[in-house]
Amino acid sequence: MITSDEGKKLIKDFEGCKLTAYKPVSTEKYYTIGYGHYGPDVSKNMKINEACAESFLIKDIQPIENLLNGLKINFRQRQFDALVSWIFNLGSGNFNSSTLKKYIVADRDDLSITDQMIKWVNAGGKPLPGLIRRRVAEANLWLGDEVYTIKDNKITRR
Repeated sequence: MITSDEGKKLIKDFEGCKLTAYKPVSTEKYYTIGYGHYGPDVSKNMKINEACAESFLIKDIQPIENLLNGLKINFRQRQFDALVSWIFNLGSGNFNSSTLKKYIVADRDDLSITDQMIKWVNAGGKPLPGLIRRRVAEANLWLGDEVYTIKDNKITRR
């Protein structure tokens, strides 16, 4: 299975696209460019075009797709896309050690899975509005329904 255009759009919408290399945090080892592409191949003052940003994104999600396909689970496309976005943002290490993965592998019900998905909203020990919005979008995509909403910067479930 591969990430659909809808899944890529979700990542793009939340990551945004920067065509000039930058460091989100000055202490980062490497620079970031495009839709969150990070690594030793990105240098200070590097500039790319939209096609290159798209190419980096496709390259960056391939290991995530391989990880998910390796689970041998028959995901629905929307579930696969939601997980690719989640892992793209949080990393495969966090996914592999998460209760979310344990619930997916154990074939828990969808709401138990998405309740785990939405817990990952903190950075620096505090919930961030952008992460809250992203987790709600990913969980609702997984479910194929608007089950989660945001009220007073907190996630609620109807």
